[in-house]
Amino acid sequence: MPTTEQLQARVEALEIKSAYAEDLLEDLNLTIYKQQQQIDRLQQMLLDLQQRLPEQGGGASVRNLRDELPPHY
Repeated sequence: MPTTEQLQARVEALEIKSAYAEDLLEDLNLTIYKQQQQIDRLQQMLLDLQQRLPEQGGGASVRNLRDELPPHY
């Protein structure tokens, strides 16, 4: 049967592991929160760009490579 000192050492080790796990969990939660904020910003930027696209050219048009030749040809 384990002695009181051994049990106390095991409980202390578990408390230390628990403290590290809680700290890691807080860090991971903060990382996920920041990533979600970044995703939200990027989605909003994408929506803004999609709304601007039709305004600037009337949509995608088929281009002929001959139309893109430099003037000296």
